[in-house]
Amino acid sequence: MRLRLLSGVGLIAVTAVVCGCGSEPAKKPVTTKADMAAKLQQVKAAKMAAAAKVKANELGQIPVLMFHRVIKNPATTDDRTPEQFRGDLERLVKDGYVPITAAEFVTGKIDIPAGKHAVVLTFDDSSPSQLTLDEMGNLAPDTAIGILRDVAAKNPGFRPVATMYVTRDMFGKTEHDEQAQMLLWLKDNGFDIGNHTRDHINLHSRSEKEVEEQITTIQTMITSLGAAKPVTLALPYGNQPHNKKWAMHGKLGDVAYDHSGVFLAGYTPAPAPFSKSFDPLGIPRIRAMDKKGDCTQFCSVAWLDWLKSNPDMRYTSDGDPATVAFPKFKTPFLRTSFKTWALAY
Repeated sequence: MRLRLLSGVGLIAVTAVVCGCGSEPAKKPVTTKADMAAKLQQVKAAKMAAAAKVKANELGQIPVLMFHRVIKNPATTDDRTPEQFRGDLERLVKDGYVPITAAEFVTGKIDIPAGKHAVVLTFDDSSPSQLTLDEMGNLAPDTAIGILRDVAAKNPGFRPVATMYVTRDMFGKTEHDEQAQMLLWLKDNGFDIGNHTRDHINLHSRSEKEVEEQITTIQTMITSLGAAKPVTLALPYGNQPHNKKWAMHGKLGDVAYDHSGVFLAGYTPAPAPFSKSFDPLGIPRIRAMDKKGDCTQFCSVAWLDWLKSNPDMRYTSDGDPATVAFPKFKTPFLRTSFKTWALAY
């Protein structure tokens, strides 16, 4: 009986030692507001150092390149041969550009690696030379998108994305199911669908109702085919309606449109969406052409040369889509609405 009692006491004692009964609980470190502020300051300082290292300038200019047909035998100055188009893309790769869509651009959702430069590839008029699928739904390799995807596959990090500004011609397809197949392929492969009006008419001399009809009817067609409502519009011939706001917002019947950006046809790189110079009612694009005639100064090759020679004017990413990084002396150029995003170094 005594042995059992002692054994029981011993068991209790051992248990008390193992579980720490009777000892004081470990104290948790107390994080003060000052500690949190210091930690945040350390993180910000690290981000600023990283931005400075790559010379980030997210208030810089972004080339929005305008393409039309990509065909072997160009009929107009707007056409590019497959070889020329491939050369355009390889030039962008070499110069450190990464494509983003027009929707990403106007909404400020620019997510590209640190030190890289944003470029927007746009295609007008929904030509079969841009996108053609065979009977099995396979992409024709000699089309613009086929070439874009091939260049991207050979150059990891070069995003194969673009914005296709469609009209009712819809890549040469007239049957509803075939049109739906085209837009579904674009949607599944990360491409952006933009509004280019139903009939590609000059809106400059049109009434408000005519403008709204041109925009709403093609928007309805796009959404009925399973694509999202367009975020942006590209003006036919780059001509704005009498009231520029008609292209941005409008309604006809039960159909309303509310674009985040309207694109022109030339002639300069576009201000970053974070810059005070950014005007969503009239965003410039650059014609994709070599240095000839007027294009000696005002088309893609000339502007890409200029941006390369003036790197402080070009958009350069800090790699963080949640911040807008730029040299401190550029602070006056920041749009007020992005003040909380600012990372001035």
